[in-house]
Amino acid sequence: MFLLETDRLTITEFTPDMAQAVHMNSLDEDTRRFVPDEVFETVEDAADTIDFLTSQYGGTEGPLVYPVLTKDGANVGYVQAVPLDEGQWEVGYHIGGAYTKRGYATEAVSAFLPVIMQKLGIDKISGICVSENLASRRVMEKCGFRLEYEGEGEYQGEKRNIARYVKE
Repeated sequence: MFLLETDRLTITEFTPDMAQAVHMNSLDEDTRRFVPDEVFETVEDAADTIDFLTSQYGGTEGPLVYPVLTKDGANVGYVQAVPLDEGQWEVGYHIGGAYTKRGYATEAVSAFLPVIMQKLGIDKISGICVSENLASRRVMEKCGFRLEYEGEGEYQGEKRNIARYVKE
């Protein structure tokens, strides 16, 4: 079982009873704007995704997605490692709109990176976001990523202005 704790957060594995919180966390405007494929319009959609994500635990093919909980048990978002081409991986994260501006993303990503990179046997991981997603960019910069590329690129099946960061 994956379990990681920080001063304020617990990063663990999804369970079926988290579907309602996953659904609610996905409905904010930033999710719709920046990662529309991660919007779950119904609790059933969230439950189906949780079923798939939990089937990935124990392997290293990915995606490896883990919920972020506060110490009092509130599900505030997730962190993830997603495979790209040729052995490359990308970190991802989302904190629901009701829980933003508290440093949860930075705290979760900072704790998650060394553990997941060791688990995957990698020494480099990317972070990619839409260029105008300033909050996501700040998280990566605070977590020690460096900007590798900014310009037009493929993002969720569309040509968008992106920022690609790397952490080694």
